[in-house]
Amino acid sequence: MRTLAALALIMMTNVAMADDLLHLEPGASLGEAIGLSATGNLRDLGGYETSEDRTVVRGLLYRSNVFNPMSQDDIAKLRLLALKTDYDLRTVQEIKIQPDQMPIRVQQVHLNVLADGQSAASAQLEALLHDPKKANAVLGGGRLEVHIKEGYREFVSLPSAQRAYQELFLSLADKSNLPAVFHCTTGKDRTGWAAAALLTLLGVPRETVMADYMRSNEYLLPDYRKTIQAFAAGGGERGIALAIFGVKREYLEAAFDEMQRSYGTIENYFSDGLGIDEDQQQVLREIYLQDSPRAK
Repeated sequence: MRTLAALALIMMTNVAMADDLLHLEPGASLGEAIGLSATGNLRDLGGYETSEDRTVVRGLLYRSNVFNPMSQDDIAKLRLLALKTDYDLRTVQEIKIQPDQMPIRVQQVHLNVLADGQSAASAQLEALLHDPKKANAVLGGGRLEVHIKEGYREFVSLPSAQRAYQELFLSLADKSNLPAVFHCTTGKDRTGWAAAALLTLLGVPRETVMADYMRSNEYLLPDYRKTIQAFAAGGGERGIALAIFGVKREYLEAAFDEMQRSYGTIENYFSDGLGIDEDQQQVLREIYLQDSPRAK
């Protein structure tokens, strides 16, 4: 009887918590809300309003940083999201170092955005933090910011990025794969462009998209405060560490500039750059948009 009562209490608690998650401020950390130890940048992509008085549906699609390390308690809490698919945008090496730790039934799909790129991934850049003097020589004086902006342009132009994002968005247009999450290492760069591109296609205003992107600073920088301070104390330029672990408007603006320069509009980027035609784009809108309550 005690066991049954305990199970019933857990189920009631989970139902109440799941309901609370649907009422979080758009862009708020789900990782913090459900008490996960390692995924502070886990967020629902839903809740944002479009310029046509529609709202992005909650509880279908999430963005995140890496799911490692995850305790058994973390994995149990993650089941609240009822995830079916985990889209991992990292490199093979990144996955080897930190494989995702997910509930058993979640299908893991690896989409290597940077397979064809020369840009260093976040994990490689982080390695330089152990040698502040070398980091200053290689990345200091604004060189890292230039490097990062070029990397964001490659999210649009790189063949492997186009293949990865094509597969991601086409897969997200299949309801049988939902709810789903997509992520990279810190959940801000490769993940940031994926979220920004989809929200823009759905009609979310640019400033709202930018605000969602910038919230990565809120959820990531506190976790890396000690690392940033140690790097600066060792003689490293503080701005280097902040650039590696945080985001700036100009990074995402570089990706949008590349998209507009090459394709003109977000719709053309999806159709001509990713091979996702108008009908498939409309399927994404039908799945992820609903009438806004205030429009009724």
